[in-house]
Amino acid sequence: MEQLLIAFSTVGLAELGDRTQLLTLILVARFKRPWALILAIFFASIVNFGVAGIIGTHIAEFLTPRRLELVVGVSMLGMAIWELIPEKLSKEQKTIHKGVSAFLSMFIAYLIAEIGDKTQLATLALAAAYQSTVLVVAGATLGMLAANAPVAFLGNAFAHRLPITAIRLGTAVLFAVVGVFFIYRAF
Repeated sequence: MEQLLIAFSTVGLAELGDRTQLLTLILVARFKRPWALILAIFFASIVNFGVAGIIGTHIAEFLTPRRLELVVGVSMLGMAIWELIPEKLSKEQKTIHKGVSAFLSMFIAYLIAEIGDKTQLATLALAAAYQSTVLVVAGATLGMLAANAPVAFLGNAFAHRLPITAIRLGTAVLFAVVGVFFIYRAF
C-alpha cells in the first residue's frame, strides 16, 4: 500500500502546473469532451507509466539495495530542481490533427507529452525502489488522473485560480524531502 500512496502523491503533486495540465486545458477547450479526455489520460498513463515501471524493475535487478536507495534519492532531488523550472507546451503538443477522433488525438497527445517527463522518470525510480510495479504504476496513474480530472471538468476557470508558483515550490520541497529520506535510508 505504501508504494501506491507514494506513487500517487509523487505523480499527483508533480502534475500540478505541469505541461500535461496545460495540454488538458487545450484539449478540453478544443474538443469539449472531458470524459473522453479522462479516458485518454488514463490509457496513456497506463502505457507510459507501465513502460517506466518495467524499465525501473529491470534496473533494480542490477543495483544493490544501498545503491538503489541512493539512485532514488538523487532522482527525487533532481525532480525537486526540475519542478522549479516552469514548463511550456511545444508547438507539436499544441497542434492536434483534425482528421483524427477526439479520443485518439488526446491519447496520442498525452503519450507524446509524457515521454521523458518528470512523472515518468519518477515512476521509473519508484518502480526500481519498490517490489510491486503494479502498485507503483496504479498509484502513478491515479495521481495523474487526480491532478488532471479537475482541469478537464472545470477548464480555464479552475486553472487560473491556482497559485501555480506556490504549488511548484511546495512540490519541489516535497520531492526534496522524499529524496533526503531515501538517501538517509541508504546510509
